[in-house]
Amino acid sequence: MARRIAKLISIAFVVVAAIGCSTAPSRFFSLDSTATADGTPATSATVMVGRVTIPASVDQPDFVVQVAPNRVEVNEFNRWVSPLGDGMARTVAGDLVVLLGTQEVASGQLADCTPDYRVTIDVQRIESVQGQQARLEAVWTVRKTAGGEIRSGRTVAREPVQGQGFDALAAAHTQAIARMSGDIAAAIRAEAEQKSEAIKS
Repeated sequence: MARRIAKLISIAFVVVAAIGCSTAPSRFFSLDSTATADGTPATSATVMVGRVTIPASVDQPDFVVQVAPNRVEVNEFNRWVSPLGDGMARTVAGDLVVLLGTQEVASGQLADCTPDYRVTIDVQRIESVQGQQARLEAVWTVRKTAGGEIRSGRTVAREPVQGQGFDALAAAHTQAIARMSGDIAAAIRAEAEQKSEAIKS
């Protein structure tokens, strides 16, 4: 009888422990605009940052952490507060406001307005390694609405992670995105300058 009671107590302990693990609080993280002005003249261009495509392997609410060359772990208790593509589009839009010196930037269709430039981003790789690096590889295009001219480029950014926590990992990802935003801003400026030179000539 004593053995049976001990077994029941053991089972109850396992059940309680399982319940306790399943109710651990989740932490939510966001991507933030961190670009800083570089002193170049402001532009009056209007820009729309369109849909950002994300690899299916990481396009989920949970952090996907690289733990070995061919192995990842999905951390269900550390999550993105919004879909990763939406968060990245908003972050790039916020960066471009600073880098281009204009408020006329949106991550979505501007109401009653046709933007001068449309930006699309195809993320090909996002890698998160705790305590080491955040890596971003993306192909992007800048299309001028009038005339349809396209400038495209590729950004490969590897940012060190300043700490072991997920806060530091999210911060490193925002820095990687800021690098990409800088490349996109440079392409928009180059296209705007080319247009200006054409008008002068």
